[in-house]
Amino acid sequence: MSISPKRLEEIQNIPDSAIDTSDIPELDDTFWENAKVVKPMAKTAVSIPLDNDVLEWFKKQGKSYPTLINSVLRSYINTQQNQTH
Repeated sequence: MSISPKRLEEIQNIPDSAIDTSDIPELDDTFWENAKVVKPMAKTAVSIPLDNDVLEWFKKQGKSYPTLINSVLRSYINTQQNQTH
């Protein structure tokens, strides 16, 4: 999902006092008792051939398109693993 520069500027100009956070629950002791530290996974740079239209679509999603490609691949793996178990 991408956001236009104009909308981003509008959002950045909203004063904190105008942001409604009433639907966000407070984090209580139970949350912190069950919280786990998750370290980011190591990444390896690779070169793979992609169809031009596929790569262009991802690039249109924004500068973080490599992260998006990784997320799509991760989602695919998770789906495949869930289907085999």
